[in-house]
Amino acid sequence: MQFPEADFGAGLPIDSIGPGFFRVEGKVLHGPILIHAGGVSGWGGLGDAEAIAALAGSVDLVFIGTGAGVAPLPAPLKHALAAAGLMFDAMGTGAAARSYNHMLVEGRRIAAALLPLPEAGA
Repeated sequence: MQFPEADFGAGLPIDSIGPGFFRVEGKVLHGPILIHAGGVSGWGGLGDAEAIAALAGSVDLVFIGTGAGVAPLPAPLKHALAAAGLMFDAMGTGAAARSYNHMLVEGRRIAAALLPLPEAGA
């Protein structure tokens, strides 16, 4: 059985993730990232609400990957995103990357702010 190739439209899919890195468009990126239709960049982590809030008006939902497992978001981050009018959903980074790619195929206006998975021995 053949499955159709996923059509990400103009979106930028996450190719893969691993301990300490993400692969996007064949490039390996280390550390936290912020990815959306406009591109991918480094992100300052859970203390960097400004970078995500700047996407208000261009995205409807932001997936926030909190690492290996689900972790609560800091209150200042939640308040800043709510004040910007952004909906967000926090989950483990693997689930956030999969959810981002899935909704990208659906043509949704989304972004993902992702902490990397821990490296071995970390």
